Amino acid sequence: MRLAWLALATILLLSACGSITPPAEQRPPSARGNEVVLFAMGMMDTGYRFGGKNPEAGFDCSGMVSYIFREAVGVHVSGSAADIAKRGREVNPRSLRAGDLVFFNTMNRSFSHVGIYIGDGRFVHAPSTNGRVRIDRMDNRYFAQRFEMARSYFD
Repeated sequence: MRLAWLALATILLLSACGSITPPAEQRPPSARGNEVVLFAMGMMDTGYRFGGKNPEAGFDCSGMVSYIFREAVGVHVSGSAADIAKRGREVNPRSLRAGDLVFFNTMNRSFSHVGIYIGDGRFVHAPSTNGRVRIDRMDNRYFAQRFEMARSYFD
């Protein structure tokens, strides 16, 4: 009887292991992604302005991303968050690394908001709410429910 329980426990354990989602493929850090993050950190507390594309005028989300990518690493991304989401390479959300872009549906429109992933489950963005460039967590209830995709512009 004891042997039967042990066999059953082993079978259940092995079948449970097969159902665990494997960890995502690790992507090596990107020097350009790290530069983007460092530059983005310097933009903290910059004011929000719809259509804003520089720190003097204020930023909206896509203007912030465009400015930071251009100034930090010379990569030109432009247009709305939805336009930016059409380019780059899609990234598994479990494989995010510094400098990847994260996209959200915040206005009942696909890809209506974009931010820059900085690591440790956090991203920097220019939200209209509270009107300042800030850091939020990807697992924040609001953003977790609205996350759509991640993209990379670097190797």
